[in-house]
Amino acid sequence: MKKFISSLFSVVIVASFLLTGCGGGNAATAKVVTLTYPQEFDSLAPLYTSMWFSWTTWQMYEHWPWEFDDQNKPFPVMVTEIPSVENGGVSADGKTITMHLKKGLKWSDNAPLDAEDFIFTWKMAVSPKNAVSSAYPYDKIEGITAPDPQTVVIKFTDPFAPWLATLWHGLLPAHILQSVFDNEGTIDNAEWVQLPTVGFGPYVLAEWEKGSYAKFVKNPNYWGKAPKIPEVFIRFVADDAAQVAALKAGDSDLGTFIAYSDVPGLKSAGLKLVSEPNGYSEWLFFLVNTDPNLKKGNPALTDVNVRKAFALAIDPAAINKNLHYGLTKTPASFWDALPFYNNPPLKPYLYDPAQAKKLLDQAGWVDSNGDGIREKNGVKLELTYATTIRKDRQDVQAILQQELAAVGIKVNISSVDDSLYFSTYADGGPAAKGQFDVMEWSDGPMFPDPDIYYWLCSEIPSDEYPTGENWFYLCDKNLDQLIQLESSQVDVTARQKTISQINQLFYDKVYLIGLWQDPDVYAVGPRLKNVKFSGVTMFYNIADWDLTK
Repeated sequence: MKKFISSLFSVVIVASFLLTGCGGGNAATAKVVTLTYPQEFDSLAPLYTSMWFSWTTWQMYEHWPWEFDDQNKPFPVMVTEIPSVENGGVSADGKTITMHLKKGLKWSDNAPLDAEDFIFTWKMAVSPKNAVSSAYPYDKIEGITAPDPQTVVIKFTDPFAPWLATLWHGLLPAHILQSVFDNEGTIDNAEWVQLPTVGFGPYVLAEWEKGSYAKFVKNPNYWGKAPKIPEVFIRFVADDAAQVAALKAGDSDLGTFIAYSDVPGLKSAGLKLVSEPNGYSEWLFFLVNTDPNLKKGNPALTDVNVRKAFALAIDPAAINKNLHYGLTKTPASFWDALPFYNNPPLKPYLYDPAQAKKLLDQAGWVDSNGDGIREKNGVKLELTYATTIRKDRQDVQAILQQELAAVGIKVNISSVDDSLYFSTYADGGPAAKGQFDVMEWSDGPMFPDPDIYYWLCSEIPSDEYPTGENWFYLCDKNLDQLIQLESSQVDVTARQKTISQINQLFYDKVYLIGLWQDPDVYAVGPRLKNVKFSGVTMFYNIADWDLTK
């Protein structure tokens, strides 16, 4: 699950700050809450995106059966209670989940929302005719039945531990899309998928001007608590600087994905900064391909000593101190935000360039001609390192390039607009296609669940499986077995032990290197009240938000 951001729409968005007739205006003059997003969502249709900015927005116009509060604890929304072994909602073998839906659920067009919508969503997720972003976790389901319109019985092929954190991230309206699928054989091009104006959350999508803004208004047929604010206006801004300017000027009530370098200035301007743990950290990922038929990646990175030397040659602690004003810490574990699973807790790799040089010497990489670049068997130790065009990532690239050069590793850096960088394999995305040796982005487990299914060998993307999410092209059989085991362990203690084994394997094999912990950081303006955030369902209490006059 990748968290990403870019700088887009620079010309269009500067102009959009002048708009007043489309609901934006000055945040201080209308009963409209204005949000700034430094990146536009790629899609608002469930199943068709894994983008953080889409996830952030979902609770406005859709719901999950259960959502997560500001303590990241689940609570029932569409169900009468969260299934458990104690209430009979989870079978003893962990293979069957029974959900009882609340009465009166309905879509914004007044059509009833019932068990058929859940069954339809599952069928669309696993249909090979639909180009969804991922079939997970629906591909783990053997079948779903509906004894009555308010009851959904889910049967998994094997026990599936991560169901609470991964199931039903939005629903598809069967009453709208079933006929489209029947007639066209896919819903990919359906009008609703392109613009989901019918939802079942407190708001509905009223307008989406690509490259500029999106507007949500009160759902007239909402079955839950009516929102206090009539309209939510999201303005897509060009970059961090544009967002900061809007917040300081009072043109935005809430800023998202705040850069750490902007925190002191925003605090001084009177905005409230909120940091919400979300399971993410910024990581360097190695492409570790051992399949000669794939012809991807630098073979040097299949040597653990080369990867370890890379880790020892760089100094993330200095980055956190100097670039992030000491506001961030270096993660040692993929489960830093889930300390129960980071047990025993690991410590980050220590900055030790002298030891890095020794490891490279031992691995046979030496600078024989004095040009500053190590080589082995006539091949130079030269790697491609790519990330997105966000400024702090580019700053990190420049620092790491120098540190690695000091130990004899040449790094060619590349910054790619993340609309391209994070494109899928099917769309020719360079990261998904395995075009880089070292990649950087913010990532984590299926928070608040510890599952990491996308590291499985079976998730390596290919022409036959273009939705695969293992962009590391790593196929470690021991890791594979452990991931499959933990995902089936319904016993929490047993699962913790398995995750701890994975944790140690990651660390020993140096498949990734932590740069900084990356919680969601929001800037809240002075007139916005009753705001709470969740690291999972971000705007879970948006119906309670209010504005002072």
